[in-house]
Amino acid sequence: MAELDLVIHAPNRLQICAMLATSAELDFRLIREQLGVTDSVLSKHLKALETAQYIQLKKRNHNGRPRTWIALTRQGQQAFEHHVEALKAIINMGGQAD
Repeated sequence: MAELDLVIHAPNRLQICAMLATSAELDFRLIREQLGVTDSVLSKHLKALETAQYIQLKKRNHNGRPRTWIALTRQGQQAFEHHVEALKAIINMGGQAD
């Protein structure tokens, strides 16, 4: 059975990876608003994902203002997919207990 990825498993980090898995990249502000967290909380979660090399941060100017864009790395995409498979396996095991 596949194992859970403890870096991704934290609820906010799981949501971040899920959002990024369907987009080439997302803006820091959008992710913050979707999660309903503060800048510092989001930064902490992004740092954990970045340290694991699951995301890449890019800073660019947008309309003259600096913005941070986040994208899953190939390694991050694979880790997220494996984590989802591990969750599915756990769910399926629960259904077999009857």
